[in-house]
Amino acid sequence: MRHRNKRHLRGDKDRRRSELRALATSVILYERIATTKARAKITKSAVEKMITRGKKGGLPAIRILRADLPLNAVKKVMEVYAPRYQSRPGGYTRMIHAGRYKDGTAKVLLEFVK
Repeated sequence: MRHRNKRHLRGDKDRRRSELRALATSVILYERIATTKARAKITKSAVEKMITRGKKGGLPAIRILRADLPLNAVKKVMEVYAPRYQSRPGGYTRMIHAGRYKDGTAKVLLEFVK
């Protein structure tokens, strides 16, 4: 077991948080993004927690989501994704591996399950 092994994004705390917010907002608004594998893993975890929070509903959920997402993304979570995934216990997103053509970089498509 490897202790103290965690997923990394580059930069200091503010930059990491800002990048994660931007990626999560993009996934929620556009339902699919292409990014690197490391960023997709972190974003997938954050987005799934946000959808689960939205499924609970109510004003506290909206306020917690509003701390990390813009208003239009919060509305989409509450009005589109929460009803869509109400009966699903988790696993709202999927990662499709799509390496780049020339250099074979580990790129993935992060998208919502229909």
